Amino acid sequence: MDLTPIIPADRQVIDSYGRESFRVSGVAHEGAILVFPDATEAWSAHGPDDVTAESLAPVIAHGEIEILLVGLGRRMAPVAADLRARLRAAGIVMDVMDTGAACRTYNVLLAEGRRVAAALLPAG
Repeated sequence: MDLTPIIPADRQVIDSYGRESFRVSGVAHEGAILVFPDATEAWSAHGPDDVTAESLAPVIAHGEIEILLVGLGRRMAPVAADLRARLRAAGIVMDVMDTGAACRTYNVLLAEGRRVAAALLPAG
């Protein structure tokens, strides 16, 4: 029995993650990335302290995102309450977790047709 979620071919699926890189829909990406259902781009963040409204501005500008998963490497760290409030004002709920969990959760939510994005730091 195949339990692989069915995801439309034009969607960005996170294939794998590692210490310094990611593979998204067959394309390798070095360093931190932002993954949207329709595109993947480099992210300016280098560590948890770089998770700011400024660094996440592309998520707000993208539009139509309702859930933002933030993968902070191997461990979670607190994120400023004002950042959560700013995203919430834009209609986006942020969930912070380790990068592996964020990758897996992103793929599941994408398969469910949810409007999800992921901001991912390498698992370093």
